[in-house]
Order: sequence, then C-alpha cells, then structure tokens
Amino acid sequence: MAAAGTSPGMTEMVLAEFTLIPHPAAPSATVERITAIATRPSRDTIALTYRIHGALDAIRWPDPAAPEFAHELWMHTCFEAFIAGEGDFYRELNLSPSTRYAIYDFNGYRGVMRDAGERDIRLSFDRDTAMLSAEVAMPALAEVAEWRLGLTTVIEDASGAKSFWALHHPRTEPDFHNQAGFVARLAAPASS
Repeated sequence: MAAAGTSPGMTEMVLAEFTLIPHPAAPSATVERITAIATRPSRDTIALTYRIHGALDAIRWPDPAAPEFAHELWMHTCFEAFIAGEGDFYRELNLSPSTRYAIYDFNGYRGVMRDAGERDIRLSFDRDTAMLSAEVAMPALAEVAEWRLGLTTVIEDASGAKSFWALHHPRTEPDFHNQAGFVARLAAPASS
C-alpha cells in the first residue's frame, strides 16, 4: 500500500493496488486478469477503479443504463466491494458496467440484506478499456479507522458461463460474503 504525498493543510490519501484472482472452481476462458485500485479520499468515502484485461469482446456486458439503484446486478458482469470495520457489520457495493448500482448493509454473514438507503455515488464505465470507476460516500463507516475490504468481480462471458474473481477465496465454492476474504486494509486519511 502506498500513500500519496501531502502539503500542509492537505489530507493524506491512502492508495492500494490489487490483482484479483479467479476462483479455481470457476476459471475464465476470456479474462487474463483483473486489477483494482482502492483509495479513501476522506473518512466517509471510498474510490474504486477496476480494470479487466483479456478478450473483452468475449464478455457479456450489461446494456448501458441510467445510473440508478437496481437489484441482482451480480447475476451478470459486475464489480463488487465489501467493506467492514471491526465487527460483523459490512456493506456490499454492486457496481455494474451498465452504471446501475446497489448498496446493501448486512449485520452478519449473509444476514438480512437491506438497502443502505444512501445514493451519493459517482459511477462511470469505459467499454473500450473495460475500466469502471466509482466514488461512494459511506457515512455509516466514517468513524472506522481502518476498513477491511473484499474486492470482487463476477464475469459473465458470451456463452453465459461465469467466473468469480476476488483478492482471496477462503472456501472451495465462491463466496464473496465470507469475511475471511476481506483481506485488504484501507486506513482513514490522516489530516496534516
């Protein structure tokens, strides 16, 4: 993890770069690798950039749509992030290349899923480079000094086959909600 430089009166921005790995039970014939960058520009905001490398024309991309809340985005090509503090509470972000999104809260492993009710999100996707960028306000986690992250992606290829990518796969079947897969850390920026 690297930190960007700061000047007096500026806030330090923490930057982390990652490479996701495919689950061995569901490899991809089309994707070579997926990279992700996570930053925390403020205590209550996460910024994410995902990029897919491989045979991009062989991926089934969702049709472009208005940037609005939608359910079941993960059933097709979708970028995801799981953000947790110390306890069982965690937040799931579903970020579709269509520019639709979902933000859910959970009080424990696959507990009752509820809409986080927050809509302060900026989301863009460039089909030519297969790069998605998002910035999401997360006031519910603002007081957490260090976030635990699970960065994941579902890829659906043109045949309908799916591969599941994550920083770490703790189980023999894909399970992005397992907090043992939340292996990255992102500290709150320090004010100078």
